[in-house]
Amino acid sequence: MDDQELIRLAIEARTKAYAPYSHFHVGAALLAADGTVYQGCNIENAAYTPSNCAERTAFFKAVSEGCRAFAAIAIVGGPEGGSLQLTAPCGVCRQVMMEFCDPGTFRILMADESGQRKEYLLKDLMPESFSAADLNLCTEEE
Repeated sequence: MDDQELIRLAIEARTKAYAPYSHFHVGAALLAADGTVYQGCNIENAAYTPSNCAERTAFFKAVSEGCRAFAAIAIVGGPEGGSLQLTAPCGVCRQVMMEFCDPGTFRILMADESGQRKEYLLKDLMPESFSAADLNLCTEEE
């Protein structure tokens, strides 16, 4: 799966967004290590906090189907009816990525309408992160 196809699948996922409050539509395409792609879109709720970002939708779909190994995610977003703009994952989505991805190899791709792209490793977007490894800092012997 090349990056351009992953971005195209994120753009496709964006068309399914449910964003009647923010009118900001986001799509994500999550590439599993085995080559399977899981799409996600943002899904809003009138109470706001039950809303779910596109990235987490894709991750939760994948994890609920038994997938636990991921290589990359493409994210696109922008105002409803407007142009795509470079859209970074929120902090909560970054934390979910930390749960399931190797921060040194997991790639995050962003693209806009003009074809501009940005690519980051998760470790670069989530420095000094908290992960499952941190829960193992204390042992019973201490």
